[in-house]
Amino acid sequence: MSLRQRLFRLPRYLGASGSPRRLWWSPSLDTISLVGSWRGQSSRSPAHWNQVVSEAEKIVGYPTSFMSLRCLLSDELSNIAMQVRKLVGTQHPLLTTARGLVYDSRHNLQLRGLVVLLISKAAGPSSMKASCQNYDMVSGIYSCQRSLAEITELIHTALLVHRGIVNLNELQSSDGPLKDMQFGNKIAILSGDFLLANACNGLALLQNTKVVELLASALMDLVQGVYHENSTSAKENYITDDIGISTWKEQTFLSHGALLAKSCQAAMELAKHGAEVQDMAFQYGKHMAMSHKINSDLQPFIKEKTSDSTTFHLNSAPVVLHQEFLGRDLWIKQIGEAQEKGRLDYAKLRETIKAGKGVTSAIDLCRYHGNKALEALESFPPSEARSALENIVFAVTRFS
Repeated sequence: MSLRQRLFRLPRYLGASGSPRRLWWSPSLDTISLVGSWRGQSSRSPAHWNQVVSEAEKIVGYPTSFMSLRCLLSDELSNIAMQVRKLVGTQHPLLTTARGLVYDSRHNLQLRGLVVLLISKAAGPSSMKASCQNYDMVSGIYSCQRSLAEITELIHTALLVHRGIVNLNELQSSDGPLKDMQFGNKIAILSGDFLLANACNGLALLQNTKVVELLASALMDLVQGVYHENSTSAKENYITDDIGISTWKEQTFLSHGALLAKSCQAAMELAKHGAEVQDMAFQYGKHMAMSHKINSDLQPFIKEKTSDSTTFHLNSAPVVLHQEFLGRDLWIKQIGEAQEKGRLDYAKLRETIKAGKGVTSAIDLCRYHGNKALEALESFPPSEARSALENIVFAVTRFS
């Protein structure tokens, strides 16, 4: 059976499951800064995200959507896959994560690896003769840079799997037997650790100590960011915590922006580019990640069809900005007014937030970070790869 056939059979193989509930983690935040005017033009903005990704994949030479799945479908994980089947019919979020790795109409396309490949091709080879001389170049990208893109996706996938661990202390009888959740947690830990081990092995094979240092620091940032999120959400009154803009910025970069930013920088290091080019690649990855996360945070507030039961994180970009404009006391009052019988009415609170300045300010922030990402690309020569990177920014920052 071909790889593609196995991939398309995997969702049916995993079966159906309920939506993830009471996870031990909080959704990652994004960084926030000053608002700038939007420099992108809607006429240049591709209509569909999938179209942008499809065109970009043609430029880098092959589809990147299944990069991390090459490891997921290895012989070493075949036994784990058999164990995952035992979770079918339970509420454990590992099943949802596994299905999402195979297919998600938008958010699970391998954005990080694709950006690493595109920025590698946009920068091209260094003028130094020793640049990756031991590696082949295909479609303008060194094989070591392609390996780096896969490593980046493995790290991201491992984080998603680990984040699917359920907080057993908050389970209710409606969630099903405790033993199912305990078993699912064990499989999630084992699977995530396996992916991280493969990523570390791939890093060692690159034989570049600076690249290893960059990706190791990105891993440290991810762990630290998740730790801060957990310490916040573990508090009983976390929904009314005033995290502040500076704290929000720090946590967001750690938990969401560091991996892409440092991977882009590492791709330049592998091609032996200088510090200036590496910094521009870092800035593109950083601001691209910020825009992408703010866009995700905005979806519950701007979608035309949104279920009344749809929840959103109260430390997401629009909510943090809403609280910033409103003031601490009024925000706590609005939280209290939106609570009924001890539970938060998200539909009511969503309309309250939409009536304020938080949503429009978050859109402006998303476009501001898009501008910063585009500015970072100005140091790269015009090319198809650079245009594709620009189109990704336009797609993420388009809201009409």
